[in-house]
Amino acid sequence: MVIKWSTVETPAGPFCAVVDTDGVVLASGWTAWTDDLLPQVAPSLMFEELVQVDDLGPVTKAITAYHEGDLEAIDDIPVSQHSGPYLQHAWKVLRTVAPGKLFSYSEFAGLTGKPRAVRAAATACSRNAAALFVPCHRIVRSDGSVGEFRWGSDRKKWLLEHERRNS
Repeated sequence: MVIKWSTVETPAGPFCAVVDTDGVVLASGWTAWTDDLLPQVAPSLMFEELVQVDDLGPVTKAITAYHEGDLEAIDDIPVSQHSGPYLQHAWKVLRTVAPGKLFSYSEFAGLTGKPRAVRAAATACSRNAAALFVPCHRIVRSDGSVGEFRWGSDRKKWLLEHERRNS
C-alpha cells in the first residue's frame, strides 16, 4: 500500500497528516515531518511506500478551514486507527465531542459507557494517532487544567481558546 503525507502551515504551527490511498487519515499532528507520526500507526495499517505530496485534497482543506475558524470542517474526514475494542470505541466517542465542549477524563470515561475506566479513557487520548480529527484535546483534567498533550500543553491551550472563540 502507498500512503501519502503533507504538511500544512497553520496558526498553531506546522500540521502533518498521513493518509491511505482512499484519503483516510492514519495519523496527524502538529509537526512538520512524519517521524513523529509513523510510530503511532497500527502495524496492520503499515505501508510499502510513503510519498510526500503538496495537497491531500479534502484533508488539507479541512485542516486549513478548522484553523481559520470552521471548527466542523474536520468532522466528516474519515479516520482509521486500530487497537482493542475499548480504544476503538473511545476514539469514536471522542469524535462526538463538540468544539468548545470540554470533558474531564472521568466524564469522558462515562461517555464511553465505562465510568470506572478513567485510566483506559486517558489511554485512548494518549494513544490517539489522529490528533485534531479525533479531538482528544477536548479532554481535560478534573480541575480544569489542560494536562498532558503529545503536541504540547501550550498548543492544547491554543486549540481550546481557538474553539472557544469560534464556537
